[in-house]
Amino acid sequence: MSWDPALTRADALLLARVSEAAGRARLGRRQATYRPRLAEPGRRWAGLAGARRLLRGDRERAGAGPIDRLDLYERGLTVAVDGRIHVVRYDTTVVRRRRALSTQGLTRAHVLVDLDGERIVLRCGDFGEPEVWGPQIHRSVADAQVPMALAALTRGERVDFGPVWLTRAELGSRGTTLRWAQVQRIEILKGSVAVRTAGRWQVWGSVASGIPNLCVLRTLAEYLTAAERDED
Repeated sequence: MSWDPALTRADALLLARVSEAAGRARLGRRQATYRPRLAEPGRRWAGLAGARRLLRGDRERAGAGPIDRLDLYERGLTVAVDGRIHVVRYDTTVVRRRRALSTQGLTRAHVLVDLDGERIVLRCGDFGEPEVWGPQIHRSVADAQVPMALAALTRGERVDFGPVWLTRAELGSRGTTLRWAQVQRIEILKGSVAVRTAGRWQVWGSVASGIPNLCVLRTLAEYLTAAERDED
C-alpha cells in the first residue's frame, strides 16, 4: 500500500482532537484504541446508518455517520463519529445491552450515554476484538459505579435498574419483593434477568428491553447476597 500523507495528517488531527476531549473530561491514561473493521466502501456505512436510525431516539444523533475510532481510557472512553468526538465517563454513563441490525444481520450491541446525554451505539461488528472491549466497558462501569451505589444503599436509599430495584434489605420488581436471604442467584437466562429463589427461577426483566447498568446490578446483587450469608 502506498503512503498517503493526507490520510496520515487526518489521523493525526483526529487523534489530537480525541486526546483534547479526553483531557477535558479527565479520563486519565489511554488504554486501548479500536478502529473499524474493513468492509466494501459505501456498503458498510449505508447498512449501519440504516441500523442506527432504527435504534435512534429523540436525543440519539450519534449514529448519523460512520464511527472512526473507539478509545478506552482509565475513567471513560471516546467515540469519534463522522468527525465528532463523543465522551463517556464510566462513573456517570448508562450502558445497556441490545440486539441491533447490521450489514450481517442481527448482532449484539452496547448502548452508552455520553456527557451530553446522547446515546452511542457500539455494535460488536463495528470493531475488531469485541470480546475484549465489550466486557472491559461493562467491568469499568461496574468498578466506577458500584461504590457509589453501595454508599446510597448504606444511607437507606433505593437504587433502580429499570424494572428491577434494590435496597440494603430487599430486591424487587413490579409486584414482587424478596429479602436478600431468599435470593440464591441472579443470572441472564435466554436473554432475561432471572432470580433463583426457593429452588426455582423467576424472570424479572428482558435484557433486550434495555435494562440499564446490568453490570452494576449483578455486582451489587452478588455482594448483598454474600453479605447476607455471612451474617447468618
